[in-house]
Amino acid sequence: MKIGIIGSGFIGGTLVRRLTALGHEVRFSNSRDPETLAELASETGATAVWAADAAQDADLVILSIPQKNVPDLAAGIAGARKPGAPIIETNNYYPQQRDGLIEDIEGGTPESVWVSQQLGEPVIKAFNGIWYKHLLEKGVPAGADKRIALPIAGDDAESKKLVFSVIDELGFDPVDAGSLAESWRQQPGTPVYGKDFGVDDTVKALAEASAERSAEWKA
Repeated sequence: MKIGIIGSGFIGGTLVRRLTALGHEVRFSNSRDPETLAELASETGATAVWAADAAQDADLVILSIPQKNVPDLAAGIAGARKPGAPIIETNNYYPQQRDGLIEDIEGGTPESVWVSQQLGEPVIKAFNGIWYKHLLEKGVPAGADKRIALPIAGDDAESKKLVFSVIDELGFDPVDAGSLAESWRQQPGTPVYGKDFGVDDTVKALAEASAERSAEWKA
């Protein structure tokens, strides 16, 4: 596939490495000049581009940037992707630690719903709760013992199907976490966040989640 990645931090950069190693054609960006990504481009064979060009003709787009920076993205930044191509967003809202107050999220809007509203595009929430080193190193074949499960939330069945296949290819078990409106079940502070559960424990943790944000995850 052609995959565009907007954001080259811990998760975005890890996905550049993993997806190119699997043979996908990856274009990736950060918020600066593509020349600042020359080392990662050389390491992986992926193509560093300006953020506005990352989604060009992509079969899949991945957005992985600090939550506070989402409103600063160029309008229509994912619009050049192929028709119907899913947009995965990996973001988390860290009000005390990084992002400051985002009023709509504090008021109860799920983080990924807010991202979707800012983009004006549907999104799929995935990869937000796994440590980047485990994403890099702990993918194993289907059926392997202790395979980590990753929850995926979103509204479009076909988009989810493609995202499920990518997560399986990366070496993790995809778990349907429901609609985008239910994506709060995998936000920071929930029972599944930051855990390396298998499928059964992931399903259980999602069911046990509360929509109430804990004090650590409020502004």
